[in-house]
Amino acid sequence: MASDKYYKSPKPPGTREDDSWLSDEQLARCAPAEEEPFQSPVPTRMVSNGEYMPFPQTQKQKQVEQRIQQLTEKVCKKVGISRRAFLGGSGGMAAAFLAMNDVYGQKFFKVDEEEMFDSEACEGNAPPDDLFVFDDQTHIVRNPMEAGRALRAIAQGPGTASAEAHLVPGGYQVNPYNGLAGNPYGPDELGNLWTPWNPASLLRPEPLTALLHADYPPNTGDEFHMTKYLQRFFFESQTSVTILSNANSAVIADPDTGSRPARNIAESLRSEILTGSQTRAVCDWVNEIAGSRRMLVHGQVYPGVGNLRDPLFGNYTQWQIDNVKPDSWKAYNIANAAKTDFDPNSNMTVWRLDDEAVAYPIYQVIANNQQMLREHPGFFNICVHKGLAASSPPDPEHGMPTDLPKAATDWSQFNFIIYHSCIRPSFYMLQSLNGIRAGKVRTDTGGHTVPNIEWSTQFAQICAGRDLMSRQRLSNVYAELGTTFASMVVTFPTVLAHLMGQLLYYMGADHIVFGSDSVWYGGPQWQIEALWRFQIPEEIRERWDYPEITERDKRKILGLNSARLYGLKGKEVRAVGQCGSAYHPLPADYPSRIPDSLNQLLNSKEGYPTPVVPVLTMNLPNDNFTKARKQYAEMRGLRSNERSGWIRTRI
Repeated sequence: MASDKYYKSPKPPGTREDDSWLSDEQLARCAPAEEEPFQSPVPTRMVSNGEYMPFPQTQKQKQVEQRIQQLTEKVCKKVGISRRAFLGGSGGMAAAFLAMNDVYGQKFFKVDEEEMFDSEACEGNAPPDDLFVFDDQTHIVRNPMEAGRALRAIAQGPGTASAEAHLVPGGYQVNPYNGLAGNPYGPDELGNLWTPWNPASLLRPEPLTALLHADYPPNTGDEFHMTKYLQRFFFESQTSVTILSNANSAVIADPDTGSRPARNIAESLRSEILTGSQTRAVCDWVNEIAGSRRMLVHGQVYPGVGNLRDPLFGNYTQWQIDNVKPDSWKAYNIANAAKTDFDPNSNMTVWRLDDEAVAYPIYQVIANNQQMLREHPGFFNICVHKGLAASSPPDPEHGMPTDLPKAATDWSQFNFIIYHSCIRPSFYMLQSLNGIRAGKVRTDTGGHTVPNIEWSTQFAQICAGRDLMSRQRLSNVYAELGTTFASMVVTFPTVLAHLMGQLLYYMGADHIVFGSDSVWYGGPQWQIEALWRFQIPEEIRERWDYPEITERDKRKILGLNSARLYGLKGKEVRAVGQCGSAYHPLPADYPSRIPDSLNQLLNSKEGYPTPVVPVLTMNLPNDNFTKARKQYAEMRGLRSNERSGWIRTRI
């Protein structure tokens, strides 16, 4: 926050200094960011918007900057191009990737030196046009809500967007998870305490002024609503199919205790970011205007005998099957969603996958409706949030994978898709990096030793049948990358290299699926491009016997595996716009087509149609829309590397 000295300081009205919260003494140690002599494509020092004192440039950031400068001079002299033109184009982006690889000391990003000289050379390492992308974890919030701001803040770094991310004046002035939520405090692999995850500043062709201030996308409430979701996924990315997810982690205001878990389904639904009914309504409308199945939906797992006899819905799982018609199911062990008795005054609680009294009755309801598989081939997919809980106790209710062997074996007809791959740290992976550097390892029952990434390494070994908890391979368990990939690829690439290596070694490329967990982190394209370029450095692979991640593996992870799990085949697994693809784009005027009934449902307090009656499934007509997305992509302008704000020039 601003100091008293700032408020007393006579700064010229209307100047930069007048618009800053920094004191005169602090301003004397800074300089305007746009006056920085070298405007690189990648931020090589922290830029403050005047609401906090920027950290000095770290040694590794200096090295990245110096290496980019060296590469820039080399190319400009050879091809006769200005530095500004080079740094504002794809060649400058390639130089940034090369410099980061050099400074990390490992080739984490696939980039060729030729890309600096020839823009067409980038096409060889960029995601191909025919890449089929199936994003199996996406989110929006209902219209009156503005959730997701803390996640957007950590992903976009310091700046105006982060300052607006909290409902408290001043917003986020520090990384929301560095040193908090059970995480240790310290710098990431770039030497920074708050590096933006989103490589939009590395990969996207937009002007960088806003990006470097973490203003793209802005961290405002409507950024997490349906209209922005459609823009980010279906116009600004290569995504062909998404699953719209929901979270049943309701918190109820209570005059006696301050807050408590929900006590029944209706109470829980009123507090959730999105309900199953809202999810289905969005999905049906999007598929209707696209003329093809671009979206699928999750039903919500509410386990326990009490949720089989809810006072309003009765058997809520069956009610969802009849009315929401889920394409698959989303479960949160960590959520207070299990009603273990029939007492109307008892709270819902957390639960585990292998609890025969709590989870198994719900599994049985799903299994009894196998006729749903004819129109919803992914109906037996149970998608389970596990991990991202650094401060939680080591138990299955919060992310440990020890409840998987029994559940996956007893219910072998189901696929258990484990979201976040059980990673324990909460959004900031310094704990895992420290463990790798300290030599903490985990040895499987076959004698193979790898660095121990808490909960995730154990998860991979359990699935391979090479853990004391599991002596046989769990072929119906899959690892999902939502948030886990995003939280590492820029800031903790060494941890990501080990995680991907372990998942490939123990589970195989056929059992890893991609989810972006967006729109929490903006649109998904930056993650698609980063995953396509990411590779496990040869030194790490040879040391720990990890397989190489091939382009065929990446195609499987980014889409083909989920296509198989959800029963897509033939032309349905061809990218949007490709010859023979079954998928049509949305019309560019989609905002004007949103029906009042859908807005009313997204605005409703209950989140489900009232009175409680079944809903009808729409017949979806055909239309065509590939040109709209192509035209939208072609409207982008030349990138500028200029920053606005303050940089530290004196210690």
